[in-house]
Amino acid sequence: MISASESETYAIAGELARRVRPGDTILLAGVLGAGKTTFVRGFVEALGWRGAVRSPTFNLIQTFDTKPPVMHADLYRLKSATGLGIEDYLDDHVCLIEWPDRLAGLVDPTRCFRVSMEFHNSGRMINITEPD
Repeated sequence: MISASESETYAIAGELARRVRPGDTILLAGVLGAGKTTFVRGFVEALGWRGAVRSPTFNLIQTFDTKPPVMHADLYRLKSATGLGIEDYLDDHVCLIEWPDRLAGLVDPTRCFRVSMEFHNSGRMINITEPD
């Protein structure tokens, strides 16, 4: 899908938000500035969140009291997510994880949606792959 604006990214994220359930994990991949946190913002707002949504680059994990509850992790500053506690959220939250290459097998790949984002002309190319 091509997103030419922030509102289009929100709409794409919102569509995915309506399809997931607790226990699902969304792996967000893309270079810095590709729109991963914008996607998260659209996702949690579609689930009713009305507060601030910032990338948890320094605190690493942020949770949102939505229905279903959401955990957002940004692993950019880590070499590995081992010991971070992500597994504590996997069963009862929808988990959105930026920089998933640092997960080192902590999530069940059969419950993972993969979202890749890259620059495309003046917008973004967003590819979503559903779990097997």
